[in-house]
Amino acid sequence: MAGVKVVGYVRVSTREQADSRLGLDAQRRALAEEADRRGWELELIEDAGYTARTDNRPGLRRTLAMLKRHEVDALVVYKLDRLSRSVQHFAEFLHLAQKQRWALVVLDLNIDMTTPNGRLVAHILAAVAQWESEMIGVRTADAMAEAKTRGARFGREGMAGADAVSRIRHLREQGWPFARIATALDAEAVPTPNGGQRWYGSTVSRIYNSVTKETAA
Repeated sequence: MAGVKVVGYVRVSTREQADSRLGLDAQRRALAEEADRRGWELELIEDAGYTARTDNRPGLRRTLAMLKRHEVDALVVYKLDRLSRSVQHFAEFLHLAQKQRWALVVLDLNIDMTTPNGRLVAHILAAVAQWESEMIGVRTADAMAEAKTRGARFGREGMAGADAVSRIRHLREQGWPFARIATALDAEAVPTPNGGQRWYGSTVSRIYNSVTKETAA
């Protein structure tokens, strides 16, 4: 992979800025050393004071835009948690990389999508994330069925499909705000309750609160 252009993404939250192990300088140094070793042309982009719980980070948006336009060939991060907060979230980046045809390299996990072994590890992680998502769907469906046997009713929002309900629960448990979940459901073309044209944060909130309340009863 020598001679290619890569973007090195570095991030710290406000809490982490005082931690030298996770500081921006330490991340920059690690990425620069790897770039020198492998002959990469490196451009560094940073987000200081941003948590990984949201993708609404200016540096990350710029990074993803560069990758989509193929201005660089790969995204490199020092540690996985600099980019994403969970395996499921990381799987979304893997899917995007495969779809847009750019590589993803995570130094601490030795994930390198420019190599066959690295792609294998990435696919395994994606498979684990898919399994996790499906298991959440199974548990949600079982809990809803059990609640209904006790006479529980989920209201009009309960007409949302089981897949939509499990997706909402999963994303909410990952810390996503309701408005962002609605945007994701629209992007994934998930059918809305009662055939509506789009998802709204308020609808997502009512579904989530109704289901969690009933299944906890």
